[in-house]
Amino acid sequence: MFNFEPQHMKSPLSHFSRNFHNGCTTTQLQVLPPPLQSPPSISPPSRATGKPSRSSSLRLDSVSRVEEEARSFFAMPTAEKLATNPQNARSINSTTRIGYGIRNIGCSGDMGEIEYLLLSARPSSVSQLALSLSKSPSNFSCVLNGYIEEIKNVACEVLDLVAEGLGISDASIFSRMILDDQNDSLFRINRYRPFAEDIINHPPPNTIGFSEHTDPQILTILRSNDVGGFHISLDDGSWVPVSPDPTAYFIIIGDLFQVLTNGRFVNPKHRVATNIGPKARMSMAYFAAPSLNALISPLLKEMATSNQPCLYRPFTWGEYRSHLYSLPLASSKLDSFKIKPN
Repeated sequence: MFNFEPQHMKSPLSHFSRNFHNGCTTTQLQVLPPPLQSPPSISPPSRATGKPSRSSSLRLDSVSRVEEEARSFFAMPTAEKLATNPQNARSINSTTRIGYGIRNIGCSGDMGEIEYLLLSARPSSVSQLALSLSKSPSNFSCVLNGYIEEIKNVACEVLDLVAEGLGISDASIFSRMILDDQNDSLFRINRYRPFAEDIINHPPPNTIGFSEHTDPQILTILRSNDVGGFHISLDDGSWVPVSPDPTAYFIIIGDLFQVLTNGRFVNPKHRVATNIGPKARMSMAYFAAPSLNALISPLLKEMATSNQPCLYRPFTWGEYRSHLYSLPLASSKLDSFKIKPN
């Protein structure tokens, strides 16, 4: 367990990476009470970069306000929620669009007991979509954009620590990718419906809220309420349930980061099982991604050695994104980008 309090964020990754297991770690972020005012705070210069470091704290009111907006939206009738999707919403693939979705979680027929709200993490996109999603669009966009900015800062701080711990001279090499104005980062709020009371005692077998997959981006920061269902796959293929903790955040390595570190950090398979009980599981996830034209390849100088040659060919995030949406959710999407041995 690593406490994300500012005084700890200057520590090298050697103190932090021991808690990574199968590409995922649990962390407790410092949660601050609501401030009387919200001026931007500047921390002392980071030892790694020589420039002001970001605050890695999340305000309690930011989290609770996002949850309140989410509960209000999901409480609407399904027909009304579907009607909020604007006709010109950006399509990610043939079956998934920015906005509201239900059950369909992939382009190859993958289904789950889930409804979700998928947003681009860019402030202008959130503000535009808020016009159709909420009766108070200015409040909706203010709440979500504020939280996304805070969680993005946490992601950047984590990535800077990783770079420092790996001995990379340019400690902001990873975080710059998601700070790009054209970044393709996403924010998704999930609601996994609970079983109705009349079938709790006789649940159907193997019902999945979100089937097994890896996250394709650089990094995911996940938070949920106090309802379980999140599972991580271990090296031996077994699945381990993760105890729910609303005060904890899960940092999950994505496909792109596995490539950037030449396999040093591994993307874990994970899934969500349907909750057997009266309460819905809700989670929110920030998927940190670069711009579509960002070139992704192992950092050869730091990551490739005679004992560990370069494992992946260069590709752009746009190329990889198009590829992954052509495959079933559970497939090993990086296989096509591996360098085959002579």
